[in-house]
Amino acid sequence: MVRKPVVSTISSGAYLQGSVNGRLPALGGKEPPGQEKVVLKKKITLLRGISIIIGTIIGAGIFISPKGVLQNTGSVGLSLVVWTVCGVLSLFGALSYAELGTSIKKSGGHYTYILEVFGPLPAFVRVWVELLIIRPAATAVISLAFGRYILEPFFIHCEIPELAIKLITAVGITVVMVLNSMSVSWSARIQIFLTFCKLTAILIIIVPGVMQLIKGQTQYFKDAFSGRDASIMGLPLAFYYGMYAYAGWFYLNFVTEEVENPEKTIPLAICISMAIVTVGYVLTNVAYFTTISAEELMLSNAVAVTFSERLLGNFSLAVPIFVALSCFGSMNGGVFAVSRLFYVASREGHLPEILSMIHIRKHTPLPAVIVLHPLTMIMLFSGDLYSLLNFLSFARWLFIGLAVAGLIYLRYKRPDMHRPFKVPLFIPALFSFTCLFMVALSLYSDPFSTGIGFIITLTGIPAYYLFIIWDKKPKWFRRMSGKTFKQF
Repeated sequence: MVRKPVVSTISSGAYLQGSVNGRLPALGGKEPPGQEKVVLKKKITLLRGISIIIGTIIGAGIFISPKGVLQNTGSVGLSLVVWTVCGVLSLFGALSYAELGTSIKKSGGHYTYILEVFGPLPAFVRVWVELLIIRPAATAVISLAFGRYILEPFFIHCEIPELAIKLITAVGITVVMVLNSMSVSWSARIQIFLTFCKLTAILIIIVPGVMQLIKGQTQYFKDAFSGRDASIMGLPLAFYYGMYAYAGWFYLNFVTEEVENPEKTIPLAICISMAIVTVGYVLTNVAYFTTISAEELMLSNAVAVTFSERLLGNFSLAVPIFVALSCFGSMNGGVFAVSRLFYVASREGHLPEILSMIHIRKHTPLPAVIVLHPLTMIMLFSGDLYSLLNFLSFARWLFIGLAVAGLIYLRYKRPDMHRPFKVPLFIPALFSFTCLFMVALSLYSDPFSTGIGFIITLTGIPAYYLFIIWDKKPKWFRRMSGKTFKQF
């Protein structure tokens, strides 16, 4: 059976368990007399919700993914089609999550929905992969882009040392972790500011691009679909890069319990955010090709900088700074949301009990935030993070497709379930099919990277039986697996 944590306190009095008997706390529910409950407060308004979604989506992706999409599609025209289709698919996924988020009013996103529909084993595997691979690797990729762009103005005429990038990246990661440990309000306020910085970075590229179109600079759009033919092997990777750039639309569902009036706020925030991001992304890619040829884009390691150097002159130095702030916003939004996933999983007994504890005064899930730091640092200083992107994408889209398929299952299994927001059935059906098809095809496109992701995902099954099901563990094993964290 699933291990359920008990209500406990830290000896210093600084933390309290976030739930009772391992269940997600009822919204508006009452606790037994004399029993104190500390919960995450509802501080996410519509504006903050939009800033979390846009602020997390617009990060490094739009500035590094164009190269990956173009490389795997073979032509300018098809790459723009992929960007548009990825935007529509992301909107479909976001609308499906809006229904799930307003029907199942619990934080935790993918994990909570899979737990609700398919049970504890798939849910544990999801949070296992998120903890070990997806979040540390995704944060490391985004933060490395932050480190590269923040140093760009200081290394104009020479290559940036890799050690310098990693050191400044480590500082950025630490700042984000500290910020999310100290205050929910400050984290959300800074996210709003960084969201405006992101939109400014996008506009700095779009406006000159539109002016180029007005001047008739369309030479790179002639024969837009000519070039190297796209292969059935390359298209899944092109969609991986495109969907990676749009990834982030699901993060508001990770903090559902902190959203004010979630039945209205979640769908509205998702629709507004996805409309802004999709239009912005397509226009940004169009802007790139008004100035940069497909061949030049393929040779560029920082396409936004290459574009700005061609058109903006001395003002081009501002672009890497805005891009760095954009990446920082994605780091902040991702950590803010995913720490809640770990918090919810620990309340259900799927992670060490200490991760379900929240700070009494600050009302932040401090232990859940802190656990991300060493894992992200390991990813930062190891291996090829761009290969990591492929296998973290494998696990990410596998479980997102599974969660959306669960929406269809709930329609038939629980037809009387209260659904304040309801989408046409073809939307979750098309989205989940696309995700699962893309995941399956990627095993042929990049068998090494996605194969590693598949193997790591499978390790969650024996881990579930070892850490969760096996009750008669030796005392030393229970201590290692986190069952005696309460003694701290």
